[in-house]
Amino acid sequence: MLARLSIRDIVLIERLDIEFSRGLAVLTGETGAGKSILLDAFALALGGRGDAGLVRHGAEQGQVTAMFDVPKGHPAAGILAENGLDDTGEMILRRVQLADGRTRAFINDQAISVQTLKAVGAALVEIHGQHDERALVDASTHRQLLDAFAGHEKDVAALEALWDIRRTANADLDEHRAGMERAAREADYLRHASQELKTLAPKEGEETELAGRRTTMMQGEKIATDLREAQEAIGGSHSPVASLSAAVRRLERRAANAPALIEPAVKAIDIAINALEEADQHLNAALAATDFDPAELERIEERLFALRAASRKYSTPVDLLAALAAQYAGDVALIDAGADQLKKLEAAAGEADKRYAAAAAKLSAARTKAAEKLNKAVNAELAPLKLERAKFMTQVESSAAAPGPQGIDRVEFWVQTNPGTKPGPMMKVASGGELSRFLLALKVVLADRGSAPTLVFDEIDTGVGGAVADAIGSRLARLAGKVQVMAVTHAPQVAARASQHLLISKDALDKGKRVATRVNALAADHRREEIARMLAGAEITAEARAAAERLLRAATA
Repeated sequence: MLARLSIRDIVLIERLDIEFSRGLAVLTGETGAGKSILLDAFALALGGRGDAGLVRHGAEQGQVTAMFDVPKGHPAAGILAENGLDDTGEMILRRVQLADGRTRAFINDQAISVQTLKAVGAALVEIHGQHDERALVDASTHRQLLDAFAGHEKDVAALEALWDIRRTANADLDEHRAGMERAAREADYLRHASQELKTLAPKEGEETELAGRRTTMMQGEKIATDLREAQEAIGGSHSPVASLSAAVRRLERRAANAPALIEPAVKAIDIAINALEEADQHLNAALAATDFDPAELERIEERLFALRAASRKYSTPVDLLAALAAQYAGDVALIDAGADQLKKLEAAAGEADKRYAAAAAKLSAARTKAAEKLNKAVNAELAPLKLERAKFMTQVESSAAAPGPQGIDRVEFWVQTNPGTKPGPMMKVASGGELSRFLLALKVVLADRGSAPTLVFDEIDTGVGGAVADAIGSRLARLAGKVQVMAVTHAPQVAARASQHLLISKDALDKGKRVATRVNALAADHRREEIARMLAGAEITAEARAAAERLLRAATA
């Protein structure tokens, strides 16, 4: 799946491009050639910790790019979607390390956070070494790995859905119960207040309307006299309308004799009469408005007093009393009808608990059976790896009192390295070499289930040789049939099993003033020569070449 690793201006590396094939790729070379630098650079591209010391001397920055062909539906593609990044099928992870210690991260040339790069990198590649603390040794992943081995993914997804239903049902129950308890504590007060506000029946905006009417009434009493005097002058016995009307009639009778003189005056008088009549109408309306029942004013004042008294009593503006009345009525209704609703919610929560508990118990039992199968499969791989006296065990601790979205089980991989010794967590009990072989046995059994599609093993054959190294090589090759495997190795037995052999070397440049790491893919003859060197050391003998040839033939048999 890893197409190419491109490195620029990293320690001992000015420019390096490595093409990887499918299957098992091994990287060999003498100590100090730069194998650890390559792995550090690869880890940097996957979101590992940055280090200014990785930048080549004299360069302002270094960068590492890892390119992958990612199939649709792969978890890494899901991480891209969650972060709003485009999934083109090819995934290019790039990390720039600046000489001042800062780093920048990119996926498909889109800037992203290092945390996102790390999440994507973890979904694509696992690096296993004697001191690796991320992959299988992380106990938090063991339950997921056991479920992947047993094919429990659909059961776990169904359980997570039941967990969400259970959580929602219990949250609704708790909320309703809390509301009932609150209402019950204040039941007497709520009933009294609800009834009092119901009787008062306040309306929004009522205070403003009543205050306006009261003001109009009180002011109208003061101006009514002036209004009557004005009406008397305009429409009463002293009104000029009658005199003006008589004058118009007389003028109209004379209009035929001198129209040019009379008609303008007649028009003007008509306008004046109309204006006086209109004024009379307005005065009548105004007088009608000021004509009020004193009892109505008293009723308005009593209503305003009652509303404002309630406002003070309940510390609520008058305009909000109607909303408060509705709230109190609702609380009283909760008290009255809450018991029935509580029974319904309790039944729903109980049913959700029951369904979750049944599914969790069923999954727990299935995990226990799967753990036995996993133990048997891993233990069968241990003897050829010189761990014949060791024992692998999957601890499944179940507690219905500690449920979670994935069930009631806590899963952890334990080992016992020798009979009679106390078993314990794999990371704590196994030594470096033992841990690497335990991890290899686990990976072979898990194959492509619960695993990243690219696995890197860093010198897991350290301290072993002969048949054990051959067994490690055989298992790496088997594993490479399912996923892409890269191994840094000093064991010729492992190197002979590879489908791609890369030689890491250190060359002198500028007449020995500086050195640079090189990586070359070896053809058949050169590969035999490198394996012979791994067998014989500095001086390659004919016997070493013959032994290397035998290893290569045996690996392909």
